[in-house]
Amino acid sequence: MSELRILVTGGAGFLGSHLCDRLVETGADVLCLDNFFTGSKANIRHLLDQKNFEIIRHDLVEPIFLEVDQIYNLASPASPVHYQYNPVKTVKTNVMGTINMLGLAKRVKARILQASTSEVYGDPQQHPQEETYWGHVNPIGPRSCYDEGKRVAETLMMDYHRQNKVDIRIARIFNTYGPRMAVSDGRVVSNFIVQALGDNPITIYGDGSQTRSFCYVSDMVEGLVRMMNCDDLTGPVNIGNPREFSIKQLAELVLEITQPKSEIVYKPLPEDDPIQRCPDITLAKERLKWEPVVALQEGLEKVIEYFREVLA
Repeated sequence: MSELRILVTGGAGFLGSHLCDRLVETGADVLCLDNFFTGSKANIRHLLDQKNFEIIRHDLVEPIFLEVDQIYNLASPASPVHYQYNPVKTVKTNVMGTINMLGLAKRVKARILQASTSEVYGDPQQHPQEETYWGHVNPIGPRSCYDEGKRVAETLMMDYHRQNKVDIRIARIFNTYGPRMAVSDGRVVSNFIVQALGDNPITIYGDGSQTRSFCYVSDMVEGLVRMMNCDDLTGPVNIGNPREFSIKQLAELVLEITQPKSEIVYKPLPEDDPIQRCPDITLAKERLKWEPVVALQEGLEKVIEYFREVLA
C-alpha cells in the first residue's frame, strides 16, 4: 500500500484528521487539503514531521491539479452551527467542490469516496433507514444548504460514474463523535460535554425523546477505509452505529461520567430537526465485514477526557 498517493479534502477537520492518522500509518503518501474554515492546524500538528504527510491550504471551490490514486472527499462544514453560518458557501463547497474533485478523479483515474451524510434522509419516515430509502427532505429549510448540498454531491458522483466511468464510492455517514470535535461544534455530544464540564445547565431541545445513533470516530474511519478499498461497491452504503439512544439518555450518561453540578433544561426543538435517525447497516456488514465496536460509554469517556484537556 505504500505506493499510494491519497488526497483527503477537509483533512484538518475532526473526522478528516483521524482519517489522515490512519492513512499515514499505512505508509501511503497523504495529502491533506483544507481551507481551515472549520478545520484546525491543531488537529494535524502531530503529523507535520511525518515524511509521508503534507498539507495544502486550498479552497475546494477552486479547481486544483494533483497526481493522486485515491481521493476521500470530506470537505464541508458538518455541524448546523457551521454550515448555517454561511449557507451559500456550504452549498458551493458540496457542489462545486465535488465537481472539482470528480474532474480530478476523472483526469488522473483516481478512485474517489464521497463522504455523504444521513441528512440525505431528512426527517425519515422509514426506520431504520436503508440505502434504498429516498428520504423525506425539506429543500427550502434552514438546514437544506447542507442536506441538499450532499444530495447533489451524490447525484454528481453517480452521473460522473455513469457518464465518464469514474470509480466512485458513496458513504452515508451517521452521527460521529470523538476527540478533536470543536468546542463550538454545536452538535449534541460536544454541547453536552462542554456544558457539563463547565457546570452549566445541559440544554435539551424538545422533550429529549428524539433519537440518534452515535458512532465513535475510530469505527467510522475503519468503515471509510474498508469502503474505499472494496473493489466492487459504489454505494451508497450507510456507515454508522445501529444502536439508538434518546437525547435524554445521552445527557444522563454524560452527567453520570462527568459528575457535574449541572441540571437538564428543556428548550423548543429547532426547525427540521429529525425525530429519529438510525442506520440499517446490513449492507456494510455483508459487503465490508464492518460494524462498530466502540460502546457509547467507552467512547464518551475518551471524548470527555479530551475536552477536559482542551478546556483546561
